[in-house]
Amino acid sequence: MFAGPDGRLEGRYHHSGESNAPLALILHPHPMHGGTMNNRITYSMYRSFERLGFSVMRFNFRGVGRSQGRYDGGIGEISDAAAALDWMQTVNPNSGGLWIAGYSFGAFVGMQLLMRRPEISGWVSVAPPASHYDFGFLAPCPCGGLMIAGDADELAPEPAVRKLVDKLNTQKNVSVDYRVYPGADHVFARHAEQVSDAVEDYVGRIVARKAMALAAD
Repeated sequence: MFAGPDGRLEGRYHHSGESNAPLALILHPHPMHGGTMNNRITYSMYRSFERLGFSVMRFNFRGVGRSQGRYDGGIGEISDAAAALDWMQTVNPNSGGLWIAGYSFGAFVGMQLLMRRPEISGWVSVAPPASHYDFGFLAPCPCGGLMIAGDADELAPEPAVRKLVDKLNTQKNVSVDYRVYPGADHVFARHAEQVSDAVEDYVGRIVARKAMALAAD
């Protein structure tokens, strides 16, 4: 449990054994539709970042599980995520980078947080609800990331996600790695392992590239 803006929030945190390890915050799907930090995709991404050597947290938004407060339409949930970042940064003052990963509603919250926290160095967005929320606030998007969609997703239709990706890729110094899984719906029931593999592949390559650049300096 840690202090949130509207009461205490329930979370699970893994502390890396590596000094100055990067941080990752994982954000779950919509609280009003059964989304929790124990969601399969949310948990899969949490374990992926753990295997990559990150210190990583997943937590329940306000009103979910043992987290205090009640659903706030997305505004309060952005504040919850910011509080989780604050907690992680307090525990890890010398961390080597910060990533945000969100699934569905959590992807929307994560991208909102991306625009508010300049220290975020990378992101993963799974099934962002681009047809339900306006992502026009990503102008300019501060950095590139990984976006994942399913071509059978009725809640976050792939064409809407592709349109968002295309718009982001026109921005200067922004490159989005876009991966679409045939047959995957919004739940990604048979594709959790593929999502996990994609996270480890993309994030692992970006982290290794930055490490090589630092070594060259």
